[in-house]
Amino acid sequence: MRLLLAEDDIELGPQLQSALQRAGYAADLAVDGIEAQAMGELEPYDLIVLDLGLPKRPGLEVLGNWRSRQLHTPVIILTARAGWQEKVAGFNAGADDYLGKPFQIEELLARISAVLKRSSANVIGELHTAHFKLDEQTQTVILSNGERHKLTGTEFRLLRYFMLHPGHVLSKTILTEHVYEYDEDKDSNVIEVYINRLRQKIGAELIQTRRGQGYVFGGSQ
Repeated sequence: MRLLLAEDDIELGPQLQSALQRAGYAADLAVDGIEAQAMGELEPYDLIVLDLGLPKRPGLEVLGNWRSRQLHTPVIILTARAGWQEKVAGFNAGADDYLGKPFQIEELLARISAVLKRSSANVIGELHTAHFKLDEQTQTVILSNGERHKLTGTEFRLLRYFMLHPGHVLSKTILTEHVYEYDEDKDSNVIEVYINRLRQKIGAELIQTRRGQGYVFGGSQ
C-alpha cells in the first residue's frame, strides 16, 4: 500500500516516513501544502496522512481542495492544536480520521490499518483467507497447516494490496503504482517475479493470471 505523508517538521517527518516504511508501506514525504496537494492529485495513493499546520498552504485548505476535485483518497489529519473546533473542521472538510500531537507511532499505524480496511470493505480484524492469514506486525504469511513464510517488503505490500482488493482485476501498472515509492525504479516486469514468489508461498491457485489484463486474487475471505 502506498501512502503520502504531509509533514513539515524536519525531524518528525523523516521519522514517521521511516516508521511507515518499516511497517511495510511505500511512503512519500511532502513538506508543504502546495507540494502535498500536487502529489495527492497526481499520484495514486491509498491513504494520506496530512498535518494541518503546513507552510505555504494550510492542511485544511489542501484537504478541501482535494475533496472539491472529487479526490476520495482516505485522509488522516494530524494537528498539534487541542481545540475540538480543529477536529470538527477537519471532519467537515472530508477527513476520515484524526490524531492529535503528540502521539505514539503504534496508534497512527493502527488508525492507518483501520481506515484502509474500512475503505476496502474489510471493516475489522486481520487479513485472512480460508488458506492463510497475513500477520501484519511480523510481515509473515501463516498457512492453515501452521507453516510460516516471512515476506520481503515488496512481497508484503503486494500481498496486502491483493488481499484488500479480492476479485479485482489488477494490472501490472496498478500494482506497480501501489507498491513502490515515488523515486523508486518502477519496472512493472519485476512484479511478475514477486507474484511468482508469492504463489510459491501461498499457493499458485490463489493469484490467477488474466492474460492481457493482469491478475486476480482469488482467496475467499
